Amino acid sequence: MRIERDSMGEVEVPDDAYYGASTQRAKDNFPISGIGFSRRFIWALGLIKAEAARTNQELGTYDANLAEAAAAAADRVVAGELDGQFVLDVFQTGSGTSTNTNANEVIANLATEALGGERGSKLVHPNDHVNQGQSSNDVIPTAMHIAAVAAIRDDLLPALTGLAGALEGKAAEFDGIVKSGRTHLMDATPVRLGQEFSGYAAQVRKGAGRMETALPDLEELALGGTAVGTGINAPEGFAAKTIARIADRTGMPFREADNHFEAQGGKDAVVAASGALKTVAASLFKVANDLRWLSSGPRTAIAEIKLPSLQPGSSIMPGKVNPVIPEAVMMVAAQVVGNDAAITWGGANGNFELNVMMPVMAHNVLQSIELLANAAMVLTEKCVTNIEADADRATELLERNIIIITALAPRIGYDLAADIAKTAFAEGRGVREVAAEKSGLSAEELEAALNLHAMTEGGITG
Repeated sequence: MRIERDSMGEVEVPDDAYYGASTQRAKDNFPISGIGFSRRFIWALGLIKAEAARTNQELGTYDANLAEAAAAAADRVVAGELDGQFVLDVFQTGSGTSTNTNANEVIANLATEALGGERGSKLVHPNDHVNQGQSSNDVIPTAMHIAAVAAIRDDLLPALTGLAGALEGKAAEFDGIVKSGRTHLMDATPVRLGQEFSGYAAQVRKGAGRMETALPDLEELALGGTAVGTGINAPEGFAAKTIARIADRTGMPFREADNHFEAQGGKDAVVAASGALKTVAASLFKVANDLRWLSSGPRTAIAEIKLPSLQPGSSIMPGKVNPVIPEAVMMVAAQVVGNDAAITWGGANGNFELNVMMPVMAHNVLQSIELLANAAMVLTEKCVTNIEADADRATELLERNIIIITALAPRIGYDLAADIAKTAFAEGRGVREVAAEKSGLSAEELEAALNLHAMTEGGITG
């Protein structure tokens, strides 16, 4: 152990730790979940510190050699070399001050050693140098936004686009298969299997569009507001220059917040993005659940499609295979909905000039993005791409569907059509047979009106 000092006095810190006294205090104070900040968040935090140091070097805020060393150390945080030094629980002070301090201390000690100083000597100071022009109150919301934008752009949107493309491919492949539609889980008028899959693809495409709509607000960064939004102690031009550097380095259109009091007092952009994530989750749940139902059986239920067989489904029932990928996706959706509830409640707790639920909001929104991106990718690669249709099964079930009588209603009236359907069901006969007896239509008229493919094209058949 070594002794480090902060504004509250001396603290013992492990010799191999790059963090210092304040981080150790927080580590001791919050042994709650064992859940730390994600790689994406630590990347964003390092990025802010690196480009802030370069801006301070340009502005001459402190010694250029110290700033250069701080920037180089922060770049190592960006690269993921120091993830093990970020030791704090997500459930901590609501501003995330402890994690901002964790970054400041790690970077300061790395830079100090690089300049030949001893770890803990504060040759590069965590507050005076690494945190120059900043506050936890603008750094943490900035890191949250940067990480969320990068995760959406780099991970989620490509995954959703890939899933939508795979579903569109199946829609084209299955377009010739006419099958029973279903509403309320009950038989309805015919649809084509390709039409069903086109609906799934459109849901996913629209979900990607909703995520893109959430990006502009997330691309506004709180950096520059410092403690309460006024920008106290931030050198003139610091925020604009640092944000421009971050935008240039990431290739993403980040900009300074229009109103720093909104950016720090509320986290509405994150709440809105979480709402879009929840919508995507609901869509994926619907798609996955439909795939599960459509493949159910395989002998005693719908079984109009065949999902890939990936693993044994039971430890007691030999030969059983389950829809494991759709089920995993459904559980992801449930988690995202739960995350959204916490994010929504967190967003409501912006008290005066600061939201004090930021760490859990950051954790949840980044987890939701990651889960949905991975779930969409797995659903694409391990399920949708290899789905097969059973056209014979679809035809068999459709021919037993009494609701095809709907196509005759414009010609013979609702009441007679209902009577034909009920008779067919009660006597276990086909609609065509009973309609030939009761409708008064010729065989040619019945054939034209009960054209199953034509029923999927809209309008009045025959």
